[in-house]
Amino acid sequence: MTANNKLVEVKDLKKYYPVTAGLLARRLGEVKAVDGVSLDIHEGETLGLVGESGCGKSTLGRTLVRLEEPTAGRIVFRGRDISHLDREGLKGLRREIQMVFQDPQASLDPRMRVGDTIGEALLIHGMKDEGERERRIEELLMRVGLEPGHAERYPHEFSGGQKQRIGIARALAVNPKLIVADEPVSALDVSIQAQILNLLADLKAEFGLSYLFIAHDLSVIRYISDRIAVMYLGKIVELAPRDHIFDHPLHPYTEALLSAVPVPNPHIKRERIILQGDVPSPVNPPSGCRFHTRCPKAVEDSPKIEPPLIEWEPGHWVACHRFRK
Repeated sequence: MTANNKLVEVKDLKKYYPVTAGLLARRLGEVKAVDGVSLDIHEGETLGLVGESGCGKSTLGRTLVRLEEPTAGRIVFRGRDISHLDREGLKGLRREIQMVFQDPQASLDPRMRVGDTIGEALLIHGMKDEGERERRIEELLMRVGLEPGHAERYPHEFSGGQKQRIGIARALAVNPKLIVADEPVSALDVSIQAQILNLLADLKAEFGLSYLFIAHDLSVIRYISDRIAVMYLGKIVELAPRDHIFDHPLHPYTEALLSAVPVPNPHIKRERIILQGDVPSPVNPPSGCRFHTRCPKAVEDSPKIEPPLIEWEPGHWVACHRFRK
């Protein structure tokens, strides 16, 4: 990928949440959910974002679409800084960036018919003609594998997989350029997961979409991603093309994650790397390399100096003291 086709550029992005206590809400500290993340998303690609629960990947996705206000850093979308848009600016941004949520049940209003849910975005963004809206809703429902008549039903009348298809149709309604998919298949049965992943891949090719695809399942990430970013305790520790990550991981944390993935061959034994201890608190993260408290390959500088994210090989970035330039 060349630099001139970057759709999104994230520069040193931070999202902190205050920790307070008492009647006066005295500030005790901050949860550093996202702490200095820099990455790019190119036009027409799927960037997979993977990491343990609580590493900050969902917060990063929500901040990127501006459902959360950044604490610091920049988000540049199609050459425009969107880090601090006002209400009117955000309305325009919603036409170009949409989100598919993890829980399709929670993301749909149970009191609204499916057609109204999808059509709401069309109405907000200027499609006033009712007949035109109805035709567009029918097109979207059919494109995601549902029937036009489903527009008259309520969310509780659908299965989990069908609800996620509705969520995808809603996201597609305004012809976005980027979709942030936050664990969109984790709540679904395995057979339904494959259907949704194939649907997302087909839509990407048909509409020229780009995805930030967030997941903790490495098998899912490998199937759908072009490049993969590995996140640990609010930071990106490795970023590379998909096959580089799986065939030649550099960071010890990535190696540990991959060692837990089952190999579909009974004759191949993969050495399991068991990480010691729990993930540290994002309120008080370790000094130096944040992974050093659990790292089997920590070096003398690991507790003292934070390793920068460097391009060790063309397109393969890593933040580890074992790789220095």
